[in-house]
Amino acid sequence: MARITLRNLAHSYLAQPRGEEEFALKELDHDWADGEAYALLGASGCGKTTLLNIISGLIRPSQGRILFDGHDVTDAPTAARNIAQVFQFPVVYDTLTVRDNLAFPLRNRGLPPAQVAARVQAVARMLGLEESLPRRARGLTADAKQKISLGRGMVRQDVNAILFDEPLTVIDPQMKWELRTQLKALHREFGHTMIYVTHDQTEALTFASRVVVMHEGRVVQIGTPQDLFERPAHTFVGYFIGSPGMNVLPARVEGDRAHLPGGAIPLGRGYAPLSGRTEIGIRPEFARLSATEGLPVAIRRVEDVGRHRIVRADLGGRPLDIVLPEGGPLGPDMTRVTFDPAHVGVFADGWRVEGEAAR
Repeated sequence: MARITLRNLAHSYLAQPRGEEEFALKELDHDWADGEAYALLGASGCGKTTLLNIISGLIRPSQGRILFDGHDVTDAPTAARNIAQVFQFPVVYDTLTVRDNLAFPLRNRGLPPAQVAARVQAVARMLGLEESLPRRARGLTADAKQKISLGRGMVRQDVNAILFDEPLTVIDPQMKWELRTQLKALHREFGHTMIYVTHDQTEALTFASRVVVMHEGRVVQIGTPQDLFERPAHTFVGYFIGSPGMNVLPARVEGDRAHLPGGAIPLGRGYAPLSGRTEIGIRPEFARLSATEGLPVAIRRVEDVGRHRIVRADLGGRPLDIVLPEGGPLGPDMTRVTFDPAHVGVFADGWRVEGEAAR
């Protein structure tokens, strides 16, 4: 297990980048705690895998340093970093049995046979591979092979970190929840530092204790799932996290009021004059339809998703999503919307602005 420190780290795949826009990974400076479970979350192409491969040693960064527990490993090869990595597509030895695949990393380190057997049996039981242990890996399904890859990454107990690069892509959807639960159980039991790359917010939020959200090569927020939902630091975080995501609406902010098409709304805090592009963000869960108060909206359709309904509406020509609780009223006269002031965020050029508490 290790504390991972990233110092002034950035990377470009070009030999002589001419500006920040040519960097696949923009400069970042972070400390990741020993024993935490992190998820790197973002859309395809945002830099997640680049960052993971820099940590693992597969890529040397264009600038900056990487430290494990204070020791500089920037130029150390992957083998010297004492990490385990599980890739998106299964990497197994087809001619070996499942048991020998799982035992391979332990035998390479000269562990006693009894210890190897006990650890292999424990990991196989956790992944549901016990009945397959005597079988050769050749001919197994993609699901089973990826479970072997996961097991080989988890079988060692002495690693500095375990890195997962979208490891559940080829796993049957019905098994994904079970495997995420098992990974969390492994983390609780052994306390490895884990970093899990995914573009799936459900995977990130259910696996990790802290989520690293990336956008266009930049880390825009690191926080708990609750932090990301309740206080997104960037409009991308608000929009990307949640289903549906946060509503982002252009607005003119003056003190403790925001002016939108159709009128002004109260804010829970007061704001000094803002420059740049100003917007407000409101989660669909904190918007309410009304027949008598609020801003006028045009309802386009209503989607029933079981436990609640999603109202798709327009506010001044901008799309607006509203979540209606199960059994919540929806009448033909309910064509106005109100927002809970305590849950309205204010953003300038995409970044959250902290206002002053109301007196």
